Amino acid sequence: MSTEVAEKEAAVKESEALLSKRRKKLITDPLVDDNPITIQVLGICSALAVTTQMQPTLVMALSVIFVMVMSNLSISLLRNKIPTRVRIIVQLAVVASLVTLVNEVLKAFAYDMYKELSVFVGLIITNCIVMGRLEAYALGNKPYDSILDGFGSALGYSWIILTVAFFRELWGSGSLFGIPIFDGISSLFGPDFQLATNGLMVSPVGAFIILGLLIWVQRSKTGYVEH
Repeated sequence: MSTEVAEKEAAVKESEALLSKRRKKLITDPLVDDNPITIQVLGICSALAVTTQMQPTLVMALSVIFVMVMSNLSISLLRNKIPTRVRIIVQLAVVASLVTLVNEVLKAFAYDMYKELSVFVGLIITNCIVMGRLEAYALGNKPYDSILDGFGSALGYSWIILTVAFFRELWGSGSLFGIPIFDGISSLFGPDFQLATNGLMVSPVGAFIILGLLIWVQRSKTGYVEH
């Protein structure tokens, strides 16, 4: 009887929809309810360092998405082959290889961006979000679910740093993606009208303020309380 039950459970798992309710939660939960930055308070360094402008922040977000998805996939595929005692070393080797690939692509096709972001892209290797998902999820789950988990966590990280960058560049430089916004608005009201920028927003203090406000708003909405 127990064998029949096991076979039925296996059949149910095999027939699970590609985007079942459980799998959708792997993507949606990190966006708000279990966000790696605002709830878990991980990956704060890059959220402060690269978010002065939208363009480098977008490149950083895409880099993290690529590294997290591919590293989760790789570790999940190798999960039954990795000795427990060296699993951290293997995880670091996989992540380092992917980060090196991202660095070389930037160096070949976007050299100015490579010079601006090379240090911070390299720090993805030790990003707590990346290593945490490999250790907590990819090592114990199948490849497809691990891809979704990595993608969801990376999206949760990405929208937060892009939001911080949006307000920092807009209020600090008066532009978005290098396009003057404040100057264009000011020109509509004549030469005597000028929207002022705030130099605080281009400093780490500005990043802390915006990030703190995001954490406050999100936790107020979700009702999350730190214990």
